[in-house]
Amino acid sequence: DVDKPIADRVKTISQSDIRRYSAICAAVSGVNLSQGVCDQPAPDAVKEAAKQAIDDDHAIYTNLRGIIELRQAVAEKMRKFNGIECDPETEIAVNVGSAGSFACAALSTLNPGDECIVFSPFYSYHVNLLELIGAKVRYVDLRPPDWSYKQADLEAAFNERTKVILVCTPNNPTGKVYSESELRAIAELANRHNVWIATDEIYEYITYGRPHISIGSFPEVQDRTLTISGASKTYAVTGWRVGYTIGPSEIIDRIAVVSDLLYICAPAPLQHGI
Repeated sequence: DVDKPIADRVKTISQSDIRRYSAICAAVSGVNLSQGVCDQPAPDAVKEAAKQAIDDDHAIYTNLRGIIELRQAVAEKMRKFNGIECDPETEIAVNVGSAGSFACAALSTLNPGDECIVFSPFYSYHVNLLELIGAKVRYVDLRPPDWSYKQADLEAAFNERTKVILVCTPNNPTGKVYSESELRAIAELANRHNVWIATDEIYEYITYGRPHISIGSFPEVQDRTLTISGASKTYAVTGWRVGYTIGPSEIIDRIAVVSDLLYICAPAPLQHGI
């Protein structure tokens, strides 16, 4: 029997704990508290719009950046809710979920051996993806009870190999919502060291009374911030896989090309539904 070759990049990755625990929970008909699944049904308007799109034969490939109607709606939402002005033609890319957005962003900004700063506790999908593409992860601890970081720890994490700092706010898994002062400290260091800021803001509406602040709304880092979000948690459609990335036109162009190579486009009728 001849051993079949397996790429080195997949030998050390494993199924996420979230998926593993969810499977165990389902096997015993338990209550799943491990996975980001909403406890409310998707809004009727969203479902009806997707049904109508299917009936209207929106069944072929879309623009690699996503349908323009969705990008225009995202631009309006970003302006009103996030305080970010973006051009729907050149500064938005629709992706297959926010996980797909992060994958395309990481592939567009990190070479093998480059470092990405990640706050810990972290979302395992982020770290697994970074390891898959050969990036090195440098951790900064978030400390209970308020899950704050020490400024000295953050400053020490930066070096000449740092290319990206990842901010997940509200944080998965702790629920931490980063304060304006914390985000401004991150912005200052990103500018000082000339690194990209990638933010995962998929839980932006689930803050339990705390204000959500997008670091991409700070003028001093708008040209180096990739804001990632999507519809999964907002509309309880985690299986639809519609996410998006906001950023400078030159990097959004690369992200759109990468997403096209990986999966062509997000599902056409579901883009219309969102």
